[in-house]
Amino acid sequence: MLLLRPDAAPRAPTASKPVAIKLLLDGRYGARFAGELAASTQGYFSSRIEVAAQPEDPEFVQTVARQHAIGVTSGQNFLLASWRGIPVTAFAASFLDTSVAIFTLESSSLRRPADLVGKRVGYRRASEGDVVFDAMMAQLGLPRSQITKVPDRDSFEALRAGEVDAIIAAIDEQPDPSSSTYTKLNVIKPQDYGIHVPGLVYFASNALVHEQPSMIADVLQGLIRGWQFTYADYARSVPVLAGAGPAKPNSERLKFGLQQLRPLVLPTGGRIGDYDESRWRTLRDILLFAKLGEEDVPLAQTVNYQFLRDVYRRSPDLAAPGAWSEEK
Repeated sequence: MLLLRPDAAPRAPTASKPVAIKLLLDGRYGARFAGELAASTQGYFSSRIEVAAQPEDPEFVQTVARQHAIGVTSGQNFLLASWRGIPVTAFAASFLDTSVAIFTLESSSLRRPADLVGKRVGYRRASEGDVVFDAMMAQLGLPRSQITKVPDRDSFEALRAGEVDAIIAAIDEQPDPSSSTYTKLNVIKPQDYGIHVPGLVYFASNALVHEQPSMIADVLQGLIRGWQFTYADYARSVPVLAGAGPAKPNSERLKFGLQQLRPLVLPTGGRIGDYDESRWRTLRDILLFAKLGEEDVPLAQTVNYQFLRDVYRRSPDLAAPGAWSEEK
């Protein structure tokens, strides 16, 4: 900081900088927020955007609305909050599909949902995993009453120790091969059995959407470029991301997480951020099925598709697969 001497001439007043808009992450820094970190560190936001992790906030969506900010959280968390009357609008997806998976030990021979009947499954109550798992079993006509769900036993330690036969966890939480706790696992993905819901979604306070739509569009374009940078070349992006944020994650761990999440961010034939109405309807239906809330606010009022359409129309190069299709 430059300090003026007492006898120095006063400086002419300068125009104040615009107030930074916060982009809040519902969780800790890591692979699942690589696109946001890349956009911030590589200068892809032309607006003043301050990225900050906000882990363990039970009222995350309300926090974003109160601060007139932008946030990224699970589709489930967003939709339930909007039903409770929190004034927010979703404008794109980070993960186009759920990151929830069911893990079993490779040695267990439990490889399909039907194999879980009569078994113990570790989970967290009312979590995205809990809701998606029940929806998958119901869709397949499997008897959920014959599955023993064990609350708060959703760790890989509990699985290895034999406390449960399977756990419901995020796909990027599994130990990587370089970890001392690595164990070969079977992975059951709900999307392989017809359950498709938005995973992580970008949203903003209604006030921000209505008052500064051009800033939302700029942030969305920056996020798309951030994810492109992340997946274009791991040799370039991983060192940058490993140095971003206070956590300083292990590079091998970070790369492994990115590899697990890639199909959710960059689905074959899809565009970054581009959610569709059918997945939102499926999410609405399974939340109602789980009796977690009532649809007091219709989807048409809480989910916006226009920002995505406009950004891809104005910058068609963002959708060009050549920018990110070659994994390195």
